[in-house]
Amino acid sequence: MVPKRTPIILLLFMFLTVSSSHKYKNKKHYKPCKNLVLFFHDVVYNGQNAANATSAIVGAPQWANRTILANEFHFGNIVVFDDPITLDNNFHSPSIGRAQGQYIYDTKNTFTAWLAFSFVLNTTDYQGSIQFIGADPIMIKTRDISVVGGTGDFFMHRGVATIMTDAFEGEVYFRLRVDIKFYECW
Repeated sequence: MVPKRTPIILLLFMFLTVSSSHKYKNKKHYKPCKNLVLFFHDVVYNGQNAANATSAIVGAPQWANRTILANEFHFGNIVVFDDPITLDNNFHSPSIGRAQGQYIYDTKNTFTAWLAFSFVLNTTDYQGSIQFIGADPIMIKTRDISVVGGTGDFFMHRGVATIMTDAFEGEVYFRLRVDIKFYECW
């Protein structure tokens, strides 16, 4: 014989299960604690532009050279850079810092790079650095990379940077728009 309380307990158990599972379906929407939009300009050394170049190929596959990016999606090229950062997309705007790091073309069948770099900012508004790392599937209009830390005004900041190729001129120049959203600010 089933006790009279069983249907009530069963109903209560089902109610708690449904209500507790409901709260896990709703993802929390985080709001950034700080947001920046910056541009960096990369001029690849091509053997003739040493005065203006801000990046250079330092590693290349055996069949390639270091003044022209390798064929086949630039696979195997390693580029280091020290690029100016501006507040707008004008190459001749005053620089507020430098983007310093590397990108490695790491896929044989499409244009993809792996990025590891820092924004080193030195203005009256911003002092310090922001560190970025992640894969860059170049052919996608907007892509996200991780903001893994910072120093100075950005001490221990973490978040996501949405990057977009804002302009490019062949194999020599490109400009990236970087929309940085910090979700952890100290």
